[in-house]
Amino acid sequence: MTKQPSDTVPVEVCIITKDHEIKGTVYVSKFTKSNRELTELLNDTERRFLAVTNAEIIGQGTSSTPRRYDFLEIHIDSIIIMHPASQALFKETSKAQEDIAKFRELRNRLSQTKPF
Repeated sequence: MTKQPSDTVPVEVCIITKDHEIKGTVYVSKFTKSNRELTELLNDTERRFLAVTNAEIIGQGTSSTPRRYDFLEIHIDSIIIMHPASQALFKETSKAQEDIAKFRELRNRLSQTKPF
């Protein structure tokens, strides 16, 4: 098992390339705004490859058995789209709970504002 640096948090993602769909975990900085984590990984000019742990890879348009890897590196230029996996949205972590609380507070404030 890969040891994660203490200044990062895991995010479960789905990555689409021209030929494959990949599900796995990437590690993002604790110090990045939560809505910018994945964008910053992809836009890092010093990074050419994205490290993915606990990866499951399957060919696009096939029903073959997924291949599993403990560690996989994907060239940034081959990524078409990357988004958080649905499981990541429902994880019971303190960060997720904080994000949910912030969202609810914002939604309540917006519902109390008067239209122009």
